[in-house]
Amino acid sequence: MKHVQRLGLLVLLAITGQAGAVDLERYLRRDAFTDIKISPNGDYYAATVPMEDRTALAILRRNGGEVVGSFVPPRNNHANHFDWVSAERVLIGLAEKQGSLDQPRMTGELYAMNANGGRGELLVGYRAQDNGPGTRIQQKKVEAVAAFLADDLPADERNVLVTIWPFNDDPFTRADRMDVTTGRRQTVARSPVRRADFVTDNQGQVRFAHGAGTDNVNKLYYREGSGTTWKLVNDEALNGRIETAIGFSEDGRLAYFNTEMPQGPDAIVSWDPVTEERRLVLRDPVVDVHKYIYRPGTSIPVGALYLGDTPRTRFFDEQGPDARLYRSLEAAFGGDAVFVTSSTRDGRQLMVEAWSGRNPGDFYIFDNVAKKADHVISRSNWIDPAATAEVRPVALKARDGLPLHGYLTVPAKAAAKSLPMVVIPHGGPYGPFDTGGYDAESQMLADAGYAVLQVNFRGSGNYGRAHRSAGARQWGGTMQDDLTDATRWAIREGIADASRICIYGASYGGYAAMMGAAKEPGLYRCAAGYVGVYDLPIMFTSGDIQRRGSGETYLKEWIGERAQLAAVSPVNLADRIKVPVFLAAGGEDERAPIQHTRRMEAALRKAGVPVEALYYPTEGHGFYTDPHRREYYTKLLAFLSNSLGGETASASAQP
Repeated sequence: MKHVQRLGLLVLLAITGQAGAVDLERYLRRDAFTDIKISPNGDYYAATVPMEDRTALAILRRNGGEVVGSFVPPRNNHANHFDWVSAERVLIGLAEKQGSLDQPRMTGELYAMNANGGRGELLVGYRAQDNGPGTRIQQKKVEAVAAFLADDLPADERNVLVTIWPFNDDPFTRADRMDVTTGRRQTVARSPVRRADFVTDNQGQVRFAHGAGTDNVNKLYYREGSGTTWKLVNDEALNGRIETAIGFSEDGRLAYFNTEMPQGPDAIVSWDPVTEERRLVLRDPVVDVHKYIYRPGTSIPVGALYLGDTPRTRFFDEQGPDARLYRSLEAAFGGDAVFVTSSTRDGRQLMVEAWSGRNPGDFYIFDNVAKKADHVISRSNWIDPAATAEVRPVALKARDGLPLHGYLTVPAKAAAKSLPMVVIPHGGPYGPFDTGGYDAESQMLADAGYAVLQVNFRGSGNYGRAHRSAGARQWGGTMQDDLTDATRWAIREGIADASRICIYGASYGGYAAMMGAAKEPGLYRCAAGYVGVYDLPIMFTSGDIQRRGSGETYLKEWIGERAQLAAVSPVNLADRIKVPVFLAAGGEDERAPIQHTRRMEAALRKAGVPVEALYYPTEGHGFYTDPHRREYYTKLLAFLSNSLGGETASASAQP
């Protein structure tokens, strides 16, 4: 009978013209670039360019736009971030990702090259090489360490400050001054706490160190200047909050901290090193700071960007020139969010990004004197924002009264009434959050006719420490209840058709999808998990989290004691799942090893649950290869269509 029903549905879709309507290439095509910055003298742009399984960096001459230099790393390696460290030289930080959804793991390697591509060299990192046995001149110190940029020292064209991490578990770090041409380093500060990052003042002197040991307790230290003694400013063990330094005032008399609050979002506070007085400077009523705003051409913090129901900026001085600059830009770009991503050293030429939930991002050069903006490039110039699906903020309360926020993506030209709906819990789960920005996957599902609901359940970032901590040890518990409550809210509001809702997610989201189907068998019509975690106890023995010295502490504090996790593992609850399931995983996944998915599939088959699985031995935590991505989303759309009746991929996308 099921085969007859499925055939009838496919015939109906063909008659109504719905089948084969989603052009996957529109959503699978990679952005033209990830990030772009103007050089200090304004002569060049540097941009990170996503490729199939790596991210390159290209240097373009501003006048003419031709590529004059490039850097392409090996497979699974990425130019994760970069900084102009002089008018003619770029410093690139490398990272590794075993899959498109993997969090970049910084390798601690710093590669530098000239704007024209010349003198490219790995200055520090585990793959750095010396000058060879034929010379006694060894300017570059080759050692087993990782390095991360701490301060580009704008007044020094030759040197930067880097944080050095020795290769051992939870090390004590140090700050070195490094020559960006030769790699020669000299230590200028040593940290009083393990795993520390450093913050400098406006003259490039190391003044703060923030870190944590194997107990994961955060500490912030301060010193008056080079060679002086460190003193403890904040201890998480004593007050239950984390504080990090973000910079100094223009006159250097005040430091600014990001401070966690007992309830609600984080705040920016000023701190007087002499009196140790703290004063509130900025705090949004709902969300944490997403990015700090610095005065163009300086390291002086002046405001913050917040990602709430809509992106918004706020400033220490709302009447000052920095606030007026942003207000004029926001007015000029017609409601899109704006952010100055880089500038020339004199602060005249600003690289400005404008974006929204319907727009992946446009970049402009704004002349801060002539007050004129010129379009440079768009992330995805094939996307017409006017034709994309609308992204709406939503707010509701969980069953215990906890406020929840999220986003609803509604198909273009469709009223948000009685729609088939896909609930997508994000991965992580602790710290990441849905932003409301342009999301190709949500747009693809909306193109197929579905409303897409994304909720920042407890444990998510962006809503303060208490919201994040409320998710601790709540896998399958109240974190899952938040998703259920949001789904039922969408039904009560008339947004979703109660008989046509599926739950789908990746990584932790895959776990939540299986748990949702197990805990709420009448709520969802299907469930799909992509590179998910389904057998929680094996997180203590396999995968990349438990390899770190602090990894087991994290697992116990945030996920739970190993002996208690079998009861909230979907592999042990397969007999409660009564709806079709789609699973996909990669054989090189280190975050969610493929055995999670294979065990889940076996348990479902044993329980008689209809299950379809897709495996790629050479993929990691998320699929890189274009044919694999195309096949995966073709199968996912077909799977959802069988249960919800939405559209499938166009014929040109068939594998």
